[in-house]
Amino acid sequence: MTTEDTIFMLPEVQPNENNMRLDRFLAQKMPEMSRSYLQKLICGGNLMLDEVTITDNARKVKAGDAFVLNVPPAEEAEPKPENIALEIVYEDDDLLVVNKPSGMTVHPAAGAWHGTLVNALLFHCADNLSGIGGVKRPGIVHRIDKETSGLLVVAKNDLAHQNLSEQFAEHTIERTYLAVVYGVPQPLEGIIEGNIGRSPFDRKKMAIVTSGGKNAVTHYKTRQIFGRAAALVQCNLETGRTHQIRVHLSSRGYALIGDKVYVKNKKSEIALPAEIKNYVNSFARQALHAKSLGFVHPRTGKQMQFDSELPADMQELLQKLQSC
Repeated sequence: MTTEDTIFMLPEVQPNENNMRLDRFLAQKMPEMSRSYLQKLICGGNLMLDEVTITDNARKVKAGDAFVLNVPPAEEAEPKPENIALEIVYEDDDLLVVNKPSGMTVHPAAGAWHGTLVNALLFHCADNLSGIGGVKRPGIVHRIDKETSGLLVVAKNDLAHQNLSEQFAEHTIERTYLAVVYGVPQPLEGIIEGNIGRSPFDRKKMAIVTSGGKNAVTHYKTRQIFGRAAALVQCNLETGRTHQIRVHLSSRGYALIGDKVYVKNKKSEIALPAEIKNYVNSFARQALHAKSLGFVHPRTGKQMQFDSELPADMQELLQKLQSC
């Protein structure tokens, strides 16, 4: 863990960047940092121009400006064990399968240093977690979004971590998700393909990109239809890219209910009674659940298969839709 600040000498503002917002300019030059984190650094007095501290995120940059950014050391380099309850579906000497609740971040990151799955695992497993993922991600082979609920496999030693990582890389892990979306997919089942990369228009989003990105394949099947308003969709991942299901379904016009990032204008279009419509449009998180997980045990070679029930909030959502 470094205890010293890191100094970044940013390139001069070019004429075509003149009058760009300061925080946006920094976000383009420092893509490894989130815009919100850069805004905090600016407000905290960590940016200088000609030895003058700049604290206004909305300031317009000028051609020739040469900013110096001071980045303090990470708040915590090593996550601490925390006594947080976990729903452990399976555990042995090599791995464990956890049913993660919505709202829990998988591993520590800026803005979420505590209360993560890693903090809970460190308490539960003591020193028995694979170190391959690094100090901030011990045992973590894959992850799901903070607001997504469902199954994750965690490696307790390096043998398990390497083997499971290979299975993910070879796309032999079985992963089934259930999503509740606005609208009804047409056709009702199929395959969505398209490289996924950082959106060129909004760095907080992922998008299907025409160049670059990583290949992504989602198999989907509509399981239940609620008029023209919504549908329950099963998704099986052939690949595992960031926000893959959310990006692929929204690209077809079927954004997840509760998704605050990829929902466009679907909220005002759904044909539902006012009370149900308000409930659906205010659903607290993206309606996505990692329902099943299948893989070959890294030591025994036995096929392992796990399944989890929909959490209460998604069950209630389906009941509300069924009542219409």
